[in-house]
Amino acid sequence: MNQKKSYICQKLLIGGAITTLSFNPLFSPALSSSPSPQEPTLEDSPKALIDEVWQIINNEFVDRDFNNTDWIKKRQELLNGNYSNRKQAYKAIREALKELGDPYTRFLSPEEFEVLTSQTSGETSGVGVRLAIDKRTSDLIVVDTLKSSPAMEAGIQPGDRIVRINGKPTALMSLEQAVEEMKGEEGTDVSLQISRQGKGVFAVTLTRAHIEIASVSYTLKEEEQLKIGYIKLDEFSSHAAEQMKQAIEELSHKKVDGYVLDLRGNPGGLLYASVDIARMWMKQGKIVSTVDRRGGNRQFSANGTALTDLPLVVLVNQGSASASEILAGALKENGRATVIGTSTYGKATVQSVHSLSDGSGLAVTIARYYPPSGTNINKQGIKPDVEIGLTMEQQVRLQDDPTLLGTIADPQYHRAISVIKSQGFAQPAQPVKPIGIRPQ
Repeated sequence: MNQKKSYICQKLLIGGAITTLSFNPLFSPALSSSPSPQEPTLEDSPKALIDEVWQIINNEFVDRDFNNTDWIKKRQELLNGNYSNRKQAYKAIREALKELGDPYTRFLSPEEFEVLTSQTSGETSGVGVRLAIDKRTSDLIVVDTLKSSPAMEAGIQPGDRIVRINGKPTALMSLEQAVEEMKGEEGTDVSLQISRQGKGVFAVTLTRAHIEIASVSYTLKEEEQLKIGYIKLDEFSSHAAEQMKQAIEELSHKKVDGYVLDLRGNPGGLLYASVDIARMWMKQGKIVSTVDRRGGNRQFSANGTALTDLPLVVLVNQGSASASEILAGALKENGRATVIGTSTYGKATVQSVHSLSDGSGLAVTIARYYPPSGTNINKQGIKPDVEIGLTMEQQVRLQDDPTLLGTIADPQYHRAISVIKSQGFAQPAQPVKPIGIRPQ
């Protein structure tokens, strides 16, 4: 990232994912107004960064009253402080943002911003393995390899145990430390010592590469004489919509009788990805409306580009947030799908994400969103049509063995099959009549 650029990269965020929308001029004091003789100057970079953050909040934060904080006075307080290094400035920024009373308006260190950007772009540089710690043995194991990744091409398999990374024993590493050791610049090598049942211990060297992260996984399932297209959407990254399109089309060619779309544990992502994916399932109807600080109301609707009208069940839980709630709410309220599980998280705000001049980042809540009915779901979530929770024992079992998700051993999925099989599903509920949306 070029730290000398005099602009900020603005990105739109719903939950934990971002994508580039536009490049906007940096609102600097020189551009907004000339400082008075009594006003602190921005001679040192920590104060310049602080004012950079202040300007963005001042121009974009959804609450024009700033949670009853005197935001003009807050700028003076921040610039009157003494900051000998950036960490002190970061701390002051975080403390100031707390006063806004919004957990989603937050400052990200350069390291945190890099992770978020990589996650939400749906791309990364690495070897393409998903790792976990075996709770029984504390071994570092391979859960999965990404399609067309160096790990897959080298024949690394799920269940392989990684003994050493670059000569360092993994027995002394946490999962985070192991992941960090595997990361690196594209074109560089990482050496692994792997233990595989039936083969013993062997060494492999992988060259890190640019990898597209799969947000969507899917499979054809035979359940009770039905062909079911099971699709798991992990997050709404920049590649999620194209991956979803591929999943629906491939499963459609296999003559499925219906679909189960699993949004459980999906923390959200891109606003536009959720809209694009909703349009793949809906022929008509409203999807979502957003209202900004000035009361501007923007509406998104289906556009006649649906890929299928086959029966659809959506699985949700408390971990389904933000963009997941946009999709689930639109499908439910338009009578397009039956939603099964437990109430969703209840995050009904939109964030804009900015890269700052030193490589750090800032997420700012800029709007609120509403499902087609206009209901405020913030802290309430989307209530499923069929409420079915999991016992603690069931949750532990599915967490310990993720391969059981989307099988008959998964109670929520099992119920979804019953719904698709039922005669009543052929006549979905009538869409909810939209009501007026007013800024709050």
